[in-house]
Amino acid sequence: MKKFKQPPKKYQPRGLSILYEDRDILVVDKVSGLLTVSTDRVREQTAYYLLNDYVRKGNSKSRNRIFIVHRLDRDTSGLLVFAKSEDAKRFLQDEWQSFQKKYHAVVRGSLPEKEGLLSSYLTENSAHKMYSVADPRKGKLAKTQYRVLKESSGYSLLEIDLLTGRKNQIRVLFADIGCPVAGYKKFG
Repeated sequence: MKKFKQPPKKYQPRGLSILYEDRDILVVDKVSGLLTVSTDRVREQTAYYLLNDYVRKGNSKSRNRIFIVHRLDRDTSGLLVFAKSEDAKRFLQDEWQSFQKKYHAVVRGSLPEKEGLLSSYLTENSAHKMYSVADPRKGKLAKTQYRVLKESSGYSLLEIDLLTGRKNQIRVLFADIGCPVAGYKKFG
């Protein structure tokens, strides 16, 4: 197996720690506040943009590029996996549901059950805010399993397994039960 050679330090992306890289994938630690992909207002300060520049080693004419496998919200920190080819992207996305993914969150309050399953139907309003609805025809099913790891005065640290993958699923479901994710004002 051929050993992967990293590009020189001057091409290392700022604000991202590369945790693993081979010829097919790139795994980075994304900090809170950094977008995964661009928006109408932010083009260059994204993980996608920075990593494309990184794999091109500063050569704008290079055909090297990365492919988006999944995303994390701007305010979420954690591991992001990018593919380095169309085939790798397709494989990872096709198998994504079978991969085990763990999330950790600090929520306000104390949960009555130390382990449990939260379930609701989520939909999005015209302002792009997600919320729960009772009618299954008006939303998509969201299921989240959790376990309390630690509690302190007013806060709980949770380990979370997403059984479905809906936008803002963790934030909405925990806000619904009166335990919003700490530090995130949009959902309480």
